[in-house]
Amino acid sequence: MALWRGSAYAGFLALAVGCVFLLEPQLPSSALRSLWSSLQLEPAPPGPGSPEGRLAAAWDALIVRPARRWRRVAVGVNACVDVVLSGVKLLQALGLNPGNGKDHSILHSRDDLEEAFSHFLGKGAAAERFFSDQEAFSDIAQIASEFPGAQHYVGGNAALIGQKFAANSDLKVLLCGPVGPKLHELLDDNVFVPPESLQEVDEFHLILEYQAEEEWGQFKAPHANRFIFSHDLTNGAMNMLEVFVSSLEEFQPDLVVLSGLHMMEGQSKELHRKRLLEVVTSISDIPVGIPVHLELASMTNRELMSSIVQQVFPAVTSLGLNEQELLFLSQSASGPHSSLSSWNGVPDVGVVSDILFWVLKEHGKSKSRASDLTRVHFHTLVYHILATVDGHWANQLAAVAAGARVAGTQACATETIDSSRVSLKAPREFLTSRSGAGTRVTLNPDEPVVTWHREGVSFHFTPVLVCTEPVRTVGLGDAISAEGLFYSEVRPH
Repeated sequence: MALWRGSAYAGFLALAVGCVFLLEPQLPSSALRSLWSSLQLEPAPPGPGSPEGRLAAAWDALIVRPARRWRRVAVGVNACVDVVLSGVKLLQALGLNPGNGKDHSILHSRDDLEEAFSHFLGKGAAAERFFSDQEAFSDIAQIASEFPGAQHYVGGNAALIGQKFAANSDLKVLLCGPVGPKLHELLDDNVFVPPESLQEVDEFHLILEYQAEEEWGQFKAPHANRFIFSHDLTNGAMNMLEVFVSSLEEFQPDLVVLSGLHMMEGQSKELHRKRLLEVVTSISDIPVGIPVHLELASMTNRELMSSIVQQVFPAVTSLGLNEQELLFLSQSASGPHSSLSSWNGVPDVGVVSDILFWVLKEHGKSKSRASDLTRVHFHTLVYHILATVDGHWANQLAAVAAGARVAGTQACATETIDSSRVSLKAPREFLTSRSGAGTRVTLNPDEPVVTWHREGVSFHFTPVLVCTEPVRTVGLGDAISAEGLFYSEVRPH
């Protein structure tokens, strides 16, 4: 009926414009065009019947709490204050001009910062880099912190994951990391910080955000994203690791979340080697039966990543990572599709699935391998995949849906999915593997979680409803992993 009324209204308007033309033939054509455009009906915004609305409703029906829930979650060890501002405006304030763009694994100067920022803005990709010059970084941090519109937030993967868990009042959360006065003030009251973690000065990380289509010189961002850099030696040496592990005995967690290994990139090879051994020893001190989730972040040191894969992966139960980290992981440890230099647009589902399968088959739990790894939660802008070794995890369908839902709500800063502010950009058709073992899948918004199995590994795929005008992109990966874990249930063995 509404459709008929709309059609009748449009027909009536067309007739009215025709009458005006007959009665006033001398009226300029530009005036007629203006009149017609002002009378045209606007298309209805996406609502409950749109693919986005249907998908959001289907998620809500699927997302249920697990039978056995976490009660106490311990999170460590990287924490800082994020200073969030426009990357382009900061570079302008620093007097920098657009260049040709070039990645730097470590930033040594303002020019390195400009080149690396340009490089990643052009790709629309997230990245995180260490700034080696303390004095130069302090000057930049002061300008950024005092810049009009700059905002201060809880930062560091561990603190962000802890903060997300703390939003659930029935959970007790322990956070170990370098917590200064500003960070302590920003943390949720539900987050307990042991006295040994408190320090007099905050660690600052600068988050340079850019919007989709934003330009800097010759570069134009295909997506909204951010470039992160810091001179952070406390987190870089993972100084709070021992405090974290020693706090666990008293806190008695039933889930442990570890992050911050990527911060070691600014350290020497000798420290990498020594610290990774201590990380593995510390994890092995955690009582058997308590799952340990490792959250990865942007890295450039292949040797460090390869060591993490070989030494740390077998000691943890679960992993969280994005498309940059997944491809770099495969390149560093000679995994499948490692000849790919970078993703070309949206990461191919079959390629991602092959790498996830390899991670669990080559480095995960099996009868012939002493590894605890049974779960990998992968997230990219337009879709997520949860891969698990069969028999170890429950409620993963709800977990992957919850992780994707929070990506849409947090980016748009809304309590629930607003279907008029999000867009379904996931591939409508895809292959579940590029190795010949794959099947072709067509996406249905009414059944948004797709499941497939491969040699004892289960995959749960769901699209993301991408926020069209994101309010804040920082910490999305951490919120996704935290939400996915919150809805996950580990099966006792």
